[in-house]
Amino acid sequence: MSDPAIALLEFDSISAGIVAGDAMVKASPIGSIYAGTVHPGNYLVLVSGDTASVEIALATGSDVGGAQLTDSVFLPDIHPDVTAAIVVGGGASLKDEALGIVETSTVAAVIDAADAGAKAADVKVSSVRLADGLGGKGYVLFSGTISEIEAAVEAAVERTVRHGTLIRSDVIPQLHDEMAHNLGAGLRFMKRVETRA
Repeated sequence: MSDPAIALLEFDSISAGIVAGDAMVKASPIGSIYAGTVHPGNYLVLVSGDTASVEIALATGSDVGGAQLTDSVFLPDIHPDVTAAIVVGGGASLKDEALGIVETSTVAAVIDAADAGAKAADVKVSSVRLADGLGGKGYVLFSGTISEIEAAVEAAVERTVRHGTLIRSDVIPQLHDEMAHNLGAGLRFMKRVETRA
């Protein structure tokens, strides 16, 4: 996903999401589309490409999805760290760093928050987690110096206002090595327990 613009639409109906995704790719020559189900029974459609094509796809998906569209985000110039964290899973080192956490109730909002934080401060987007295994929620982890983390979290929280889906945000001035190890090794609890057994 190396295209400059992305849009993500989140639907509370799988059928509506499929129909909207199909309409989006028929309406505009987008670069790529990723679509599928996430917990708790929602459907995501993520498109990327040039700005004009993504805007057309977003408008089409919004119209077709109607009342089943629960949230969306359009980022005409997404920060590359956010793209890497979504596609690859991030993985920036958390050792001897401050940690910022922003948690939202929708996927669209957390992607928007991650982009805002990454653009507002000199931080690493350590991880962006989306929906599955999270009851549909999302969260982003920022790492860096305390002053930069505070700026990133403030910008990320401000960006979530338009979505109305912020659950919580926190700043840890210096993450303990044990927590850094746990966060770096994987974020699913049972997988962590199984690997220690």
